[in-house]
Amino acid sequence: MQVKPFKVEEWMNTYEKDAVYNIAETCVDSLTLEELIRLSDEPDRFFRELSQQKLTYGHIEGSPEFRSLVAGLYRSMRPENVLAMNGAIGANYLVLYSLVQPGDEVIVVHPTYQQLYSVPESFGAEVKLLRLRPENGFRPDPDELRSLVSSQTKLIVINNPNNPSGALMGEAELADIVGIARSVNAFVLCDEVYRGLYQDPDAQVPSIVDLYEKGISTGSMSKAFSLAGLRLGWIAAPLEVIRECLKHRDYTTISCGLLDDALAVHALKNCDKIMERNGKIVRRNLHILDEWVQREPLVSYVKPQAGTTALLQYDLPVPSETFCLDLFQATGVFLTPGSCFDLEGHVRIGYACDTEVLRAGLVKVSEFLRSRG
Repeated sequence: MQVKPFKVEEWMNTYEKDAVYNIAETCVDSLTLEELIRLSDEPDRFFRELSQQKLTYGHIEGSPEFRSLVAGLYRSMRPENVLAMNGAIGANYLVLYSLVQPGDEVIVVHPTYQQLYSVPESFGAEVKLLRLRPENGFRPDPDELRSLVSSQTKLIVINNPNNPSGALMGEAELADIVGIARSVNAFVLCDEVYRGLYQDPDAQVPSIVDLYEKGISTGSMSKAFSLAGLRLGWIAAPLEVIRECLKHRDYTTISCGLLDDALAVHALKNCDKIMERNGKIVRRNLHILDEWVQREPLVSYVKPQAGTTALLQYDLPVPSETFCLDLFQATGVFLTPGSCFDLEGHVRIGYACDTEVLRAGLVKVSEFLRSRG
């Protein structure tokens, strides 16, 4: 199996540990273990009980409590429709590994997380890209999707909210995709790791699994729950998909971490508190970013509606990797080049970090732009 280099992950792995101002990170500002435990009404008791846990294998599919709480994030899912995995990256990989065979046709939105199109390509699928364009707010054109599907289409892959653009598809747009998928009997995989992080606090966007009988949702504790260090995610899907995933999973995964599961259960029990905190962070920080963009003559963007990331277009005659490396070396500010998403002239910013890091980082970017403009 040949797979292309994972550009965004290689970029992050190379530079992020040395960043002074990391505004490339895509998680909402991470919780400490103490902050997480203190969400409990009895934190000392919770910690004592956790400390007595024998470190054996956990439940193979995820603990019953974890699966039940995750199922509660959807309207139509039951615990048996949920399967724990090592992050959303593990969940996405297992779905693709379980469903995609050589010669299958897979349609994937682009730009998005590279895993979603490079992995099925590595399995021998014919991958067609559904372009997300700035003039359409980085949302898919249903007419273009209709022109791409065929009787050979096995799977349509979307990402809502979208990474890297921060675009958000509403229920009507998702219903269009479902109708097109149903017309060719295709599955729809939706990476929903940023679900719930909406700029409109009253927004209600259904999951793909609540709209389509062949819908598959992947999620994790990393982005919206600020707990990337747990390395725990899930697949929510029809039972036929879960059964196929379990068959393939036996070759790659036994159980996820027992302590990860216990801490994730604690977080999910306190979901409302975490989402209230994180909603405030993404709205406050996007306001700061938006004001900064309006002041910068060399920068423009399509304002995100959701998630933690935005694509900034810059008006300088340099490749995006050169721009980011020069910025990093001159100021310690860490951004992600648009070339990681096949988009030159852009950089991706992760604006949901610590607010003071964002403010300070943007000041440094302004200084850099003035020195080059």
